[in-house]
Amino acid sequence: MAYSELIKNFESIRDYMREFYVYGFRRRGEVGVRSARSYDNERRRIESWLGEYMSFTQSASGRAQFLSVDSRDILHNPFFQAFRAKSFTDKDIILHFYLLDLLGEETWLTFREVVDGLYESYFDKLDHPPALDESTIRNKLKEYVALGLLEQKKEGKSICYRKAKSGVDLSSWEEAVTFFSEENPLGVIGSFLLARKKSGNAADNMAADDAKDLETAYFRFRHHYMLYALDSQVLYDLLDAMSGKCAVEVAVAGRRRQPVRKYALYPVKIFISTQTGREYLLAYEYEQRRLSFFRLDHIKSVKKGHAEKNWESYEQRFEKFGKHLWGVSAGQERRSEHLEMTIAVCAGEEYIVQRLNRERRNGRVERVDEGTYRYVTDMRDATEMLPWIRTFIGRIVKLECSNPAVIETYENDMKEMGELYDL
Repeated sequence: MAYSELIKNFESIRDYMREFYVYGFRRRGEVGVRSARSYDNERRRIESWLGEYMSFTQSASGRAQFLSVDSRDILHNPFFQAFRAKSFTDKDIILHFYLLDLLGEETWLTFREVVDGLYESYFDKLDHPPALDESTIRNKLKEYVALGLLEQKKEGKSICYRKAKSGVDLSSWEEAVTFFSEENPLGVIGSFLLARKKSGNAADNMAADDAKDLETAYFRFRHHYMLYALDSQVLYDLLDAMSGKCAVEVAVAGRRRQPVRKYALYPVKIFISTQTGREYLLAYEYEQRRLSFFRLDHIKSVKKGHAEKNWESYEQRFEKFGKHLWGVSAGQERRSEHLEMTIAVCAGEEYIVQRLNRERRNGRVERVDEGTYRYVTDMRDATEMLPWIRTFIGRIVKLECSNPAVIETYENDMKEMGELYDL
Protein backbone atom coordinates (compact mmCIF):
# COMPACT_ATOMS: atom_id res chain seq x y z
CA MET A 1 0.00 0.00 0.00
CA ALA A 2 1.38 3.42 -0.97
CA TYR A 3 2.12 6.00 1.69
CA SER A 4 -0.79 8.34 2.48
CA GLU A 5 -0.86 11.37 4.76
CA LEU A 6 -4.41 10.56 5.87
CA ILE A 7 -5.19 8.14 8.71
CA LYS A 8 -8.16 5.95 9.59
CA ASN A 9 -7.31 5.24 13.22
CA PHE A 10 -6.08 8.18 15.30
CA GLU A 11 -5.05 5.89 18.15
CA SER A 12 -2.38 4.41 15.89
CA ILE A 13 -0.77 7.79 15.11
CA ARG A 14 -1.09 8.78 18.77
CA ASP A 15 0.99 5.73 19.72
CA TYR A 16 3.68 6.56 17.16
CA MET A 17 3.91 10.20 18.25
CA ARG A 18 4.45 9.09 21.83
CA GLU A 19 7.08 6.60 20.69
CA PHE A 20 8.96 9.24 18.71
CA TYR A 21 8.68 12.17 21.11
CA VAL A 22 7.22 11.50 24.55
CA TYR A 23 9.35 8.47 25.35
CA GLY A 24 12.35 10.14 23.79
CA PHE A 25 15.07 9.53 21.20
CA ARG A 26 14.00 6.01 20.20
CA ARG A 27 15.48 4.30 17.20
CA ARG A 28 13.71 2.12 14.68
CA GLY A 29 14.47 -1.10 16.53
CA GLU A 30 13.29 0.35 19.85
CA VAL A 31 9.86 1.42 18.60
CA GLY A 32 7.11 -1.16 19.01
CA VAL A 33 6.08 -1.52 15.35
CA ARG A 34 5.17 -4.54 13.27
CA SER A 35 7.55 -3.86 10.38
CA ALA A 36 10.17 -1.46 9.06
CA ARG A 37 7.71 -0.34 6.39
CA SER A 38 5.12 0.57 9.02
CA TYR A 39 7.74 2.58 10.88
CA ASP A 40 8.78 4.47 7.73
CA ASN A 41 5.18 5.22 6.72
CA GLU A 42 4.27 6.58 10.15
CA ARG A 43 7.49 8.59 10.40
CA ARG A 44 6.89 10.21 6.99
CA ARG A 45 3.27 10.90 7.89
CA ILE A 46 4.35 12.73 11.05
CA GLU A 47 7.05 14.59 9.12
CA SER A 48 4.36 15.87 6.73
CA TRP A 49 2.74 17.64 9.71
CA LEU A 50 5.73 18.46 11.91
CA GLY A 51 8.63 18.48 9.48
CA GLU A 52 10.17 21.78 10.55
CA TYR A 53 10.07 20.74 14.22
CA MET A 54 11.76 17.36 13.70
CA SER A 55 15.43 16.67 14.28
CA PHE A 56 17.56 13.58 14.66
CA THR A 57 20.79 12.33 16.16
CA GLN A 58 23.10 9.79 14.60
CA SER A 59 25.14 7.30 16.58
CA ALA A 60 26.64 3.86 16.16
CA SER A 61 23.37 2.29 17.31
CA GLY A 62 21.32 4.12 14.67
CA ARG A 63 19.33 7.25 13.97
CA ALA A 64 16.92 8.61 16.60
CA GLN A 65 14.09 11.03 15.86
CA PHE A 66 13.00 13.72 18.31
CA LEU A 67 10.96 16.92 18.46
CA SER A 68 12.65 20.30 18.89
CA VAL A 69 10.52 23.42 19.40
CA ASP A 70 10.87 26.90 20.85
CA SER A 71 7.56 27.92 22.42
CA ARG A 72 8.40 31.60 21.85
CA ASP A 73 8.12 31.04 18.10
CA ILE A 74 4.96 28.91 18.11
CA LEU A 75 1.51 30.45 18.08
CA HIS A 76 -0.47 27.31 17.24
CA ASN A 77 0.05 23.86 18.69
CA PRO A 78 1.43 21.83 15.74
CA PHE A 79 -0.01 18.57 17.11
CA PHE A 80 -3.53 19.77 16.29
CA GLN A 81 -2.74 19.14 12.63
CA ALA A 82 -2.94 15.39 13.23
CA PHE A 83 -6.67 15.73 13.97
CA ARG A 84 -7.22 17.19 10.50
CA ALA A 85 -5.76 14.16 8.75
CA LYS A 86 -8.66 11.73 9.19
CA SER A 87 -9.22 9.68 6.05
CA PHE A 88 -12.55 9.45 4.26
CA THR A 89 -14.13 7.44 1.45
CA ASP A 90 -15.44 8.75 -1.88
CA LYS A 91 -18.98 8.27 -0.56
CA ASP A 92 -18.16 10.34 2.54
CA ILE A 93 -16.97 13.33 0.54
CA ILE A 94 -19.82 13.11 -2.01
CA LEU A 95 -22.50 13.01 0.68
CA HIS A 96 -20.81 15.79 2.66
CA PHE A 97 -21.08 18.36 -0.11
CA TYR A 98 -24.36 17.21 -1.61
CA LEU A 99 -26.21 17.02 1.70
CA LEU A 100 -25.05 20.45 2.88
CA ASP A 101 -25.94 21.91 -0.52
CA LEU A 102 -29.38 20.29 -0.56
CA LEU A 103 -30.44 21.14 2.98
CA GLY A 104 -31.15 24.77 3.91
CA GLU A 105 -31.48 26.48 7.28
CA GLU A 106 -35.18 27.34 6.87
CA THR A 107 -36.88 24.38 5.17
CA TRP A 108 -37.29 20.98 6.81
CA LEU A 109 -37.00 17.92 4.56
CA THR A 110 -38.13 14.40 5.44
CA PHE A 111 -35.75 11.52 4.96
CA ARG A 112 -37.63 10.49 1.80
CA GLU A 113 -37.36 14.03 0.43
CA VAL A 114 -33.62 14.04 1.17
CA VAL A 115 -33.10 10.77 -0.73
CA ASP A 116 -35.22 11.89 -3.70
CA GLY A 117 -33.50 15.27 -3.73
CA LEU A 118 -30.03 13.70 -3.85
CA TYR A 119 -30.94 11.56 -6.84
CA GLU A 120 -32.97 14.16 -8.76
CA SER A 121 -30.62 17.13 -8.24
CA TYR A 122 -27.22 15.40 -8.17
CA PHE A 123 -26.81 11.67 -8.78
CA ASP A 124 -29.00 11.46 -11.91
CA LYS A 125 -26.96 14.23 -13.54
CA LEU A 126 -23.67 12.29 -13.22
CA ASP A 127 -22.30 10.02 -15.93
CA HIS A 128 -21.30 7.50 -13.27
CA PRO A 129 -23.55 8.02 -10.24
CA PRO A 130 -22.35 6.51 -6.95
CA ALA A 131 -24.04 3.38 -5.64
CA LEU A 132 -25.45 4.63 -2.33
CA ASP A 133 -28.13 2.75 -0.45
CA GLU A 134 -30.59 4.46 1.87
CA SER A 135 -28.95 3.09 5.02
CA THR A 136 -25.69 4.88 4.10
CA ILE A 137 -27.54 8.18 3.65
CA ARG A 138 -29.44 7.65 6.89
CA ASN A 139 -26.21 6.94 8.81
CA LYS A 140 -24.57 10.06 7.39
CA LEU A 141 -27.55 12.19 8.43
CA LYS A 142 -27.42 10.68 11.92
CA GLU A 143 -23.68 11.37 12.13
CA TYR A 144 -24.11 15.03 11.11
CA VAL A 145 -26.92 15.53 13.61
CA ALA A 146 -24.62 14.20 16.35
CA LEU A 147 -21.87 16.59 15.17
CA GLY A 148 -24.26 19.54 15.23
CA LEU A 149 -24.09 20.21 11.48
CA LEU A 150 -27.75 19.28 11.03
CA GLU A 151 -30.91 19.50 13.13
CA GLN A 152 -33.69 16.93 13.19
CA LYS A 153 -37.28 16.75 14.43
CA LYS A 154 -40.08 14.22 14.21
CA GLU A 155 -43.33 14.98 12.41
CA GLY A 156 -45.77 12.11 12.72
CA LYS A 157 -43.86 9.01 11.66
CA SER A 158 -41.28 10.93 9.63
CA ILE A 159 -37.96 12.41 10.74
CA CYS A 160 -37.16 15.79 9.19
CA TYR A 161 -33.76 17.44 8.72
CA ARG A 162 -32.34 20.89 8.04
CA LYS A 163 -28.96 22.59 8.24
CA ALA A 164 -28.15 23.87 11.73
CA LYS A 165 -28.39 27.63 12.08
CA SER A 166 -25.25 29.50 13.07
CA GLY A 167 -25.25 33.24 13.69
CA VAL A 168 -21.83 33.34 15.36
CA ASP A 169 -19.39 35.95 14.05
CA LEU A 170 -16.05 34.22 14.55
CA SER A 171 -14.09 37.42 13.96
CA SER A 172 -15.52 38.96 17.15
CA TRP A 173 -14.33 35.92 19.12
CA GLU A 174 -10.87 35.64 17.58
CA GLU A 175 -8.87 36.69 20.64
CA ALA A 176 -10.87 34.42 22.97
CA VAL A 177 -10.62 31.46 20.58
CA THR A 178 -6.88 32.05 20.11
CA PHE A 179 -6.31 31.86 23.86
CA PHE A 180 -8.67 28.90 24.26
CA SER A 181 -6.96 26.88 21.52
CA GLU A 182 -3.59 26.95 23.28
CA GLU A 183 -4.59 27.06 26.95
CA ASN A 184 -7.59 24.72 27.21
CA PRO A 185 -7.15 20.92 27.41
CA LEU A 186 -9.65 20.66 24.52
CA GLY A 187 -8.00 23.45 22.55
CA VAL A 188 -8.25 21.42 19.35
CA ILE A 189 -11.82 22.74 19.08
CA GLY A 190 -10.53 26.31 19.02
CA SER A 191 -7.90 25.29 16.50
CA PHE A 192 -10.60 24.10 14.09
CA LEU A 193 -12.51 27.37 14.51
CA LEU A 194 -9.38 29.39 13.74
CA ALA A 195 -8.73 27.24 10.67
CA ARG A 196 -12.26 28.00 9.42
CA LYS A 197 -11.60 31.72 9.73
CA LYS A 198 -8.35 31.62 7.80
CA SER A 199 -8.48 31.59 4.03
CA GLY A 200 -6.80 28.99 1.85
CA ASN A 201 -5.31 25.77 3.17
CA ALA A 202 -5.17 26.91 6.79
CA ALA A 203 -4.51 23.45 8.16
CA ASP A 204 -1.47 23.02 5.94
CA ASN A 205 -0.12 26.54 6.41
CA MET A 206 -0.18 26.74 10.20
CA ALA A 207 3.61 27.05 10.47
CA ALA A 208 3.65 29.77 7.80
CA ASP A 209 0.95 31.63 9.72
CA ASP A 210 3.09 31.40 12.84
CA ALA A 211 6.03 33.08 11.13
CA LYS A 212 3.83 35.75 9.53
CA ASP A 213 1.82 36.61 12.67
CA LEU A 214 4.55 36.56 15.32
CA GLU A 215 4.70 40.36 15.62
CA THR A 216 0.91 40.75 15.86
CA ALA A 217 0.18 37.69 18.00
CA TYR A 218 -2.22 38.09 20.89
CA PHE A 219 -0.55 35.67 23.29
CA ARG A 220 2.74 33.98 24.13
CA PHE A 221 3.06 31.01 26.48
CA ARG A 222 6.08 30.53 28.67
CA HIS A 223 5.12 26.95 29.53
CA HIS A 224 3.45 25.41 26.50
CA TYR A 225 2.40 21.80 27.14
CA MET A 226 1.74 20.77 23.55
CA LEU A 227 2.06 16.99 23.63
CA TYR A 228 -1.12 16.47 25.63
CA ALA A 229 -3.14 17.65 22.63
CA LEU A 230 -2.87 14.01 21.54
CA ASP A 231 -5.12 13.01 24.45
CA SER A 232 -7.96 15.33 23.39
CA GLN A 233 -10.26 12.55 22.15
CA VAL A 234 -9.82 10.54 25.35
CA LEU A 235 -10.46 13.65 27.46
CA TYR A 236 -13.57 14.52 25.47
CA ASP A 237 -15.02 11.01 25.84
CA LEU A 238 -14.41 11.11 29.60
CA LEU A 239 -15.99 14.54 30.00
CA ASP A 240 -18.96 13.41 27.92
CA ALA A 241 -19.49 10.45 30.26
CA MET A 242 -19.04 12.65 33.33
CA SER A 243 -21.64 15.16 32.13
CA GLY A 244 -24.12 12.31 31.70
CA LYS A 245 -23.18 10.66 35.03
CA CYS A 246 -22.27 7.48 33.14
CA ALA A 247 -19.86 4.65 33.82
CA VAL A 248 -17.06 3.92 31.34
CA GLU A 249 -14.85 1.07 30.26
CA VAL A 250 -11.29 2.23 29.60
CA ALA A 251 -8.46 0.35 27.93
CA VAL A 252 -5.14 1.21 29.59
CA ALA A 253 -1.74 0.49 28.10
CA GLY A 254 0.48 -1.60 30.33
CA ARG A 255 4.01 -0.65 31.30
CA ARG A 256 6.99 -2.06 29.47
CA ARG A 257 5.02 -3.80 26.72
CA GLN A 258 2.57 -5.42 29.11
CA PRO A 259 -0.84 -6.19 27.57
CA VAL A 260 -3.64 -3.64 27.54
CA ARG A 261 -5.97 -3.94 30.55
CA LYS A 262 -9.62 -2.91 30.73
CA TYR A 263 -11.20 -1.26 33.76
CA ALA A 264 -14.84 -0.60 34.60
CA LEU A 265 -14.92 2.87 36.18
CA TYR A 266 -17.08 5.77 37.22
CA PRO A 267 -15.12 8.93 36.25
CA VAL A 268 -15.14 11.51 39.04
CA LYS A 269 -12.56 14.23 38.35
CA ILE A 270 -9.90 15.34 35.87
CA PHE A 271 -6.59 16.59 37.32
CA ILE A 272 -4.03 18.57 35.30
CA SER A 273 -0.51 19.23 36.57
CA THR A 274 0.50 22.89 36.50
CA GLN A 275 4.16 21.79 36.45
CA THR A 276 4.13 19.28 33.57
CA GLY A 277 0.73 19.64 31.91
CA ARG A 278 0.13 15.92 32.37
CA GLU A 279 -3.53 14.92 32.73
CA TYR A 280 -5.00 12.36 35.11
CA LEU A 281 -8.39 10.78 35.66
CA LEU A 282 -9.62 10.09 39.19
CA ALA A 283 -12.23 7.35 39.01
CA TYR A 284 -14.01 4.80 41.16
CA GLU A 285 -12.96 1.24 40.28
CA TYR A 286 -15.97 -1.04 40.48
CA GLU A 287 -13.95 -4.24 40.81
CA GLN A 288 -11.54 -2.98 43.50
CA ARG A 289 -14.14 -0.71 45.16
CA ARG A 290 -11.73 2.17 45.50
CA LEU A 291 -10.77 5.53 44.01
CA SER A 292 -7.75 5.37 41.70
CA PHE A 293 -5.80 7.65 39.36
CA PHE A 294 -5.14 6.90 35.66
CA ARG A 295 -2.86 8.87 33.35
CA LEU A 296 -4.73 10.00 30.25
CA ASP A 297 -1.75 9.38 27.97
CA HIS A 298 -1.90 5.72 29.04
CA ILE A 299 -5.60 5.38 28.19
CA LYS A 300 -6.06 4.01 24.69
CA SER A 301 -9.85 4.14 24.42
CA VAL A 302 -12.98 5.06 26.38
CA LYS A 303 -16.33 3.31 25.98
CA LYS A 304 -19.35 5.02 27.48
CA GLY A 305 -21.55 2.70 29.56
CA HIS A 306 -24.72 2.76 31.62
CA ALA A 307 -26.04 5.74 33.56
CA GLU A 308 -24.80 5.42 37.15
CA LYS A 309 -27.65 5.54 39.69
CA ASN A 310 -25.31 5.91 42.67
CA TRP A 311 -23.19 8.71 41.23
CA GLU A 312 -23.84 10.99 44.20
CA SER A 313 -22.27 8.53 46.63
CA TYR A 314 -19.07 8.29 44.55
CA GLU A 315 -18.75 12.06 44.23
CA GLN A 316 -19.41 12.54 47.95
CA ARG A 317 -16.74 9.95 48.60
CA PHE A 318 -14.33 12.09 46.58
CA GLU A 319 -15.17 15.20 48.61
CA LYS A 320 -13.88 13.41 51.70
CA PHE A 321 -11.03 11.72 49.85
CA GLY A 322 -9.83 14.93 48.18
CA LYS A 323 -9.28 16.74 51.48
CA HIS A 324 -6.08 14.77 52.00
CA LEU A 325 -4.64 14.77 48.46
CA TRP A 326 -1.31 16.42 47.74
CA GLY A 327 -0.95 15.37 44.11
CA VAL A 328 -2.17 12.32 42.21
CA SER A 329 -1.14 9.49 44.50
CA ALA A 330 -4.18 7.91 46.12
CA GLY A 331 -2.25 6.03 48.81
CA GLN A 332 -4.52 4.25 51.28
CA GLU A 333 -7.99 5.70 50.84
CA ARG A 334 -9.09 4.91 54.40
CA ARG A 335 -5.84 6.03 56.03
CA SER A 336 -3.88 9.27 55.96
CA GLU A 337 -0.28 10.02 56.90
CA HIS A 338 0.55 12.79 59.38
CA LEU A 339 3.47 15.14 58.69
CA GLU A 340 4.91 18.06 60.63
CA MET A 341 7.73 20.29 59.40
CA THR A 342 9.26 22.98 61.63
CA ILE A 343 11.30 25.64 59.86
CA ALA A 344 13.35 28.66 60.92
CA VAL A 345 12.34 32.09 59.61
CA CYS A 346 14.71 34.98 60.27
CA ALA A 347 13.76 38.63 60.65
CA GLY A 348 12.79 40.18 57.33
CA GLU A 349 11.90 36.81 55.79
CA GLU A 350 8.13 37.13 56.02
CA TYR A 351 7.98 35.96 52.40
CA ILE A 352 8.79 32.44 53.64
CA VAL A 353 5.67 32.43 55.81
CA GLN A 354 3.67 33.85 52.91
CA ARG A 355 4.94 31.06 50.71
CA LEU A 356 3.98 28.42 53.29
CA ASN A 357 0.46 29.80 53.44
CA ARG A 358 0.25 30.03 49.66
CA GLU A 359 1.49 26.47 49.02
CA ARG A 360 0.09 24.66 52.07
CA ARG A 361 -2.79 23.03 50.13
CA ASN A 362 -4.70 21.04 52.75
CA GLY A 363 -2.30 21.74 55.60
CA ARG A 364 -2.06 24.58 58.11
CA VAL A 365 0.74 26.89 59.29
CA GLU A 366 1.33 27.57 63.00
CA ARG A 367 3.66 30.06 64.63
CA VAL A 368 5.82 28.37 67.28
CA ASP A 369 7.85 31.38 68.47
CA GLU A 370 9.53 34.52 67.14
CA GLY A 371 11.64 32.79 64.48
CA THR A 372 10.00 29.38 64.07
CA TYR A 373 6.92 28.15 62.19
CA ARG A 374 5.39 24.71 61.92
CA TYR A 375 3.61 23.24 58.91
CA VAL A 376 1.10 20.46 59.79
CA THR A 377 -0.87 18.26 57.39
CA ASP A 378 -2.48 14.86 56.87
CA MET A 379 -2.00 13.37 53.39
CA ARG A 380 -2.86 10.17 51.54
CA ASP A 381 0.75 9.72 50.46
CA ALA A 382 3.31 11.94 52.19
CA THR A 383 6.14 10.72 49.93
CA GLU A 384 4.65 12.95 47.22
CA MET A 385 5.58 15.95 49.33
CA LEU A 386 9.34 15.26 49.35
CA PRO A 387 10.20 17.45 46.31
CA TRP A 388 8.39 20.36 47.97
CA ILE A 389 9.98 19.65 51.37
CA ARG A 390 13.46 19.69 49.81
CA THR A 391 12.95 23.31 48.72
CA PHE A 392 13.17 24.26 52.41
CA ILE A 393 16.55 22.58 52.99
CA GLY A 394 18.66 24.84 55.19
CA ARG A 395 15.61 26.02 57.13
CA ILE A 396 14.20 22.72 58.38
CA VAL A 397 14.62 22.44 62.14
CA LYS A 398 12.59 19.30 62.58
CA LEU A 399 10.73 16.87 60.29
CA GLU A 400 8.30 14.25 61.59
CA CYS A 401 6.06 11.87 59.69
CA SER A 402 3.96 8.82 60.51
CA ASN A 403 5.39 7.19 57.37
CA PRO A 404 8.99 6.20 58.22
CA ALA A 405 9.91 6.04 54.52
CA VAL A 406 9.55 9.82 54.23
CA ILE A 407 12.02 10.50 57.07
CA GLU A 408 14.41 7.82 55.83
CA THR A 409 14.42 9.23 52.29
CA TYR A 410 14.98 12.76 53.55
CA GLU A 411 17.84 11.72 55.82
CA ASN A 412 19.49 9.75 53.01
CA ASP A 413 19.22 12.82 50.79
CA MET A 414 20.97 14.89 53.45
CA LYS A 415 23.66 12.27 53.86
CA GLU A 416 24.33 12.07 50.10
CA MET A 417 24.43 15.85 49.84
CA GLY A 418 26.88 16.03 52.74
CA GLU A 419 29.16 13.47 51.06
CA LEU A 420 28.89 15.30 47.74
CA TYR A 421 30.00 18.61 49.27
CA ASP A 422 32.40 16.99 51.78
CA LEU A 423 30.53 18.42 54.77
